[in-house]
Amino acid sequence: HKTDLNRAILDGPLGDEIRHKTPARRLGTPDDLAGAAIFLASPASDFVTATTLVVDGGYSITDRRWEE
Repeated sequence: HKTDLNRAILDGPLGDEIRHKTPARRLGTPDDLAGAAIFLASPASDFVTATTLVVDGGYSITDRRWEE
């Protein structure tokens, strides 16, 4: 989600590199986070315990080293 504070970064080369290294090939949106929150607040998550739900489009499973 772009804000006035991060727009210059996300619209530049660093934003392009983040999108390229993310399997979803895009930045997350508030709706992406809302889906996870709704799941966790619903009865469907009643048996989900002691875990971290990562909502990052797959970014955390990639090689996150930056090219120089």
